[in-house]
Amino acid sequence: MSDQKTILVIGTYDTKDEELSYVADRIRDQGGAVLSMDVSVLGDPSKPTDISKHEVAAAGGATIQDAIDSDDENTAMQIMARGASLLCSQLHGAGRIDGMIALGGTMGTDLALDCAQALPMGVPKYIVSTVSFSPLIPPDRLSPDIQMILWAGGLYGLNSVCKSSLSQAAGAVLGAARAVEPPRAARPVIGMTSLGSSCLSYMKLLRDPLNARGFEVAVFHATGMGGMAFEALARQGYFAAVMDFALPELSNLMVGSVVNSGPDRLTGAGAMAIPQIVAPGCADLIDFAGWQDIPDAYADRPFHAHNRLIKSSGLSGDERRALVRDVVGRLEGAKGPVHVLMPRHGVEAWDVEGGAAYDPDALAAMVDEMGRVVRDPFKLTMLDCHINDAAFAEAALSVLDGWIADGTVVPGV
Repeated sequence: MSDQKTILVIGTYDTKDEELSYVADRIRDQGGAVLSMDVSVLGDPSKPTDISKHEVAAAGGATIQDAIDSDDENTAMQIMARGASLLCSQLHGAGRIDGMIALGGTMGTDLALDCAQALPMGVPKYIVSTVSFSPLIPPDRLSPDIQMILWAGGLYGLNSVCKSSLSQAAGAVLGAARAVEPPRAARPVIGMTSLGSSCLSYMKLLRDPLNARGFEVAVFHATGMGGMAFEALARQGYFAAVMDFALPELSNLMVGSVVNSGPDRLTGAGAMAIPQIVAPGCADLIDFAGWQDIPDAYADRPFHAHNRLIKSSGLSGDERRALVRDVVGRLEGAKGPVHVLMPRHGVEAWDVEGGAAYDPDALAAMVDEMGRVVRDPFKLTMLDCHINDAAFAEAALSVLDGWIADGTVVPGV
């Protein structure tokens, strides 16, 4: 990558030529370079773009005429989304772009989300959208480090209101491209999941011993986006090993809560043969957005209001059994070693006698199901402790030390 940063500007140049050109001019005014990509279907830009709509359609395995002949906006834009996202990946891989910015309504945003997901973490990706922050956008469509801003007043035509959004976005993406330090670890990295630092506190006992063993430790907050970032880096092969000890995103996904990280959770490390130590931390909970009413089906469960953003109900014993089966099913495709730790005395801070989420019968069902379904080649260690006890952290370190001793995991210097 050169010192001058190049930003890929994506949009439908047949209808948003003026706005896209404004963004490009703002980037150039600040000393950046621009590569333009047209993803329109019916019309043409006022002047040729660096990457034409015909090139985008071809990358998507079709032609513009195919898109037109489909006689369906959604089908046509999915052709363009396939091509645009593939080209984004190729352009970055070739060192031609340092970041991307895309403009759109619902159609353009749908395409832009695919483009953002095609780029690795650390590559600035900015979307200016008429539906930014909307519940129309499901969590699994968001790349972990995406940035969005509302395209206020931008539905039709350039004006002083939307210039405010567009100019901010232009400065933000170029500034990010100049300032970013992409993930490049000097030492092997242990990826760890948690839920806050009070509900689950094992990282306080593990971080220093892991550092002493030659590892960097990255802890991800398992509230949806954190799990997505964890999975994205795992699929890039970024971790030497993972300690995936917080699985509420899976319980949330199972019951339909929006606080999830998509359908691929707990699959990235296994796909990359990364050794995994797994425990069901907070997998007894269902997290709801603070603004939601607790559904009637969960109204009689143990309940904890964490703050105004998030509140939790508990899973029943049968639901916990189903979750354990789901966890093991996701691990079955793992190409590397898997060791499951099951603390018998509780899986989060409120799962103790007198705690808001205490349900010993449901916990017993989870423990029983774990013992029933975890089989070779996986390893299972039942622990007579709580997940936040020192004994849990010691057990995790013991598994890792065994892998270090046999060469499965190689620490840093």
